[in-house]
Amino acid sequence: MKASSILVAALAAAVTAPVLAQTAIDTKRIISTGLVFPTFITHAPGDDTRLFVLEKAGRIRIVNLATNTLLATSFLDIDPLVTGGASVSDEQGLLGLAFDPDYATNGQFYVYYTGSGTNNVARYTVSANPNVANTTGVIMMTWTDPFTNHNGGWMDFGPDGNLYISTGDGGSANDPGNRAQNLADRNGKIHRIKPTVGGASPYYTVPASNPFVGGATTADDTVWAYGLRNAWRCSFDRETGDLWIADVGQNAVEEINFQAAGTGAGRNYGWRCTEGTSNTGLTGCTFGSPTLTAPIHTYTHVAGTTGGYSLTGGYVYRGCRIPDLQGTYFFADYVNANIWTFRYNAATNTKSEFQNRNSTLGTSVEGGVVNQYATFGEDANGELYIADHGGQIYKIIPASGDGPCAPPPAPGDLNGDGRVDGADLGLLLAGWGTCGTPCPGDLDANGVVNGADIGILLGSWG
Repeated sequence: MKASSILVAALAAAVTAPVLAQTAIDTKRIISTGLVFPTFITHAPGDDTRLFVLEKAGRIRIVNLATNTLLATSFLDIDPLVTGGASVSDEQGLLGLAFDPDYATNGQFYVYYTGSGTNNVARYTVSANPNVANTTGVIMMTWTDPFTNHNGGWMDFGPDGNLYISTGDGGSANDPGNRAQNLADRNGKIHRIKPTVGGASPYYTVPASNPFVGGATTADDTVWAYGLRNAWRCSFDRETGDLWIADVGQNAVEEINFQAAGTGAGRNYGWRCTEGTSNTGLTGCTFGSPTLTAPIHTYTHVAGTTGGYSLTGGYVYRGCRIPDLQGTYFFADYVNANIWTFRYNAATNTKSEFQNRNSTLGTSVEGGVVNQYATFGEDANGELYIADHGGQIYKIIPASGDGPCAPPPAPGDLNGDGRVDGADLGLLLAGWGTCGTPCPGDLDANGVVNGADIGILLGSWG
């Protein structure tokens, strides 16, 4: 049948798209002992058998996902290089880890840690044993950090193949050096570099499209975005490439910022001039300036389920165990042990399906009391995990239980019956036009159901 005939038939049979109920979710504790102050969870490219977990003191540990056990030997231990990581009372330690997109070929990975008055990005390589790294690395970037708090530390490769790195504002309170607004200072920024394979210093190149290349100092060259206080856990949406930036507030407001894929170069997120959307009254820029980018979500410093005191950023869920939560952003509060979710439509700048998940994920799971949500993590299949500073790791699962995933549905299989046919096209056409909230036919997630979505659906017909 020709596409035009399909379209006519589907228009005649179009019905109102159903509202999908969300699957109830739960957590499954996979590690209960053996970890000390975990700060990050990630995976190597294409590796669905292991998780890599950072410990503040300078160790990278491996979780075997087949048995949910912690390997006794560290993947890497740089404890002697790391300052402040032995204590949970400060914000120093081993904070970031990113595997090179070509890790399977070049074996390179990158870590972010605090030294004595410095923050550092270093490159290491895996040894012949895939569970053990070589102990000698090279410093790629280092800069002065005047105070012990606000170190940022997130790193990941974007869809453009470049390494993105978040830094804190240098610490103390109210960014006394106004470093986040100073493009010549590495603090309070997101940097973007292109690591090289092997070779000598500087071990990376600067993408020519970085927004401040050729500025007054070389520090400008690597800056991608600025005006951040302490971005504690950012993430790329693995499907869309959008960047989510969770920035911890000062005295009143926590904020989540958003950069759509292919945008965002040179954005100023406002700190120390703004906290959330409020004027701090501090000097350094003009409140209300059109050059400042406002957050897409904020919450205030209050006790209870509506707020908290220290934001822990998460991920947009793209796993296959909970398909109706596809496209939902998870985040938490370190102090109040709240976990929330919502969907975001960048085309209309609207949020939907906002929920507090405490009643389903809980603060006491399988006998383990959560002791401050330190980080989320994502495995190779897009399933999500949470680590608390007490050393436990939980996997977010359907309330019906964990298990293997079915193959992901083909693009356009809107009713999930394993076929892309007229019924699916009917569902798409029923949602035609601008979507105020996510709708089943918006296959390219741009907030509009239109001919482009029909093209995606017809591309997987059958």
